[in-house]
Amino acid sequence: MSAREVNGREVNGRRMDALAVCVPGLLEARADDVLPLASVGKLLLLAEIARQIADGKLDPEEKPGVAAEDYSGGSGLLADLSPQRWTLADLVRFTAAVSDNTATNALIRRIGLERINEGAEELGLRRTRILDRIREPRLPQHPPTFARGTARELAALATRVAGPEPWSRTMLSWLAANTDRSMVAAAVPHDPEDRDVPEAADRTDAAGPRGILWLANKTGTDTGTRADVGVVRGVRDVAYAVIGTCEPDGEYELVRAMRAVGLLIGRAASGS
Repeated sequence: MSAREVNGREVNGRRMDALAVCVPGLLEARADDVLPLASVGKLLLLAEIARQIADGKLDPEEKPGVAAEDYSGGSGLLADLSPQRWTLADLVRFTAAVSDNTATNALIRRIGLERINEGAEELGLRRTRILDRIREPRLPQHPPTFARGTARELAALATRVAGPEPWSRTMLSWLAANTDRSMVAAAVPHDPEDRDVPEAADRTDAAGPRGILWLANKTGTDTGTRADVGVVRGVRDVAYAVIGTCEPDGEYELVRAMRAVGLLIGRAASGS
């Protein structure tokens, strides 16, 4: 399928006005709008950690500890578990799999917000940034949102995650464990339990006899915001970033529109 403009139009019967979409070579709408990302901003943190592990600058078995200031409400499990000395790798897995806010804060404290954003700059992200730690609640004196950025830059990051760089496969394996497949991914035929990263070079029939694809992603959820960034691997790789914004109580319709984009992504990855 050739690239198409979808802003202000319908895709599979769903209006795309509220979505910023970038699927390189396939779809584009509002791709350069700077929008709140909710937990999708955690991709910048995960990318920096994956790169530092690949460079030997971080030991995944290090135990950075979880400080009292790290604990946060919202998504995750750590705040409800017995205190333990989690390894850096454990905290990464909590962040990638269940978007754990407490684990995220511990990792941000360990790596440093400035270094995370410098790493994003090195990866070519100019307008996508983490602005603050996770805060529940976020008060007027705090930065207005956790992270913000563009669909184009996040799709470019997803493309690199699907590529051959030394850190890419590690990060792809983390994202394969994500438990939230409710947005774009809901319309892509895949097995959410399949966390084994398939080789990109050996997939002439990667979709399999039942058309099952492979998917790794990171999602973000906040009032008026839904975001999903990921990679679908089939006959071809498709990287995508979809960021939706709406008035409060409009999130259900927003997710339905995101799934309409997912249908097109699934078809592209399967070669149909």
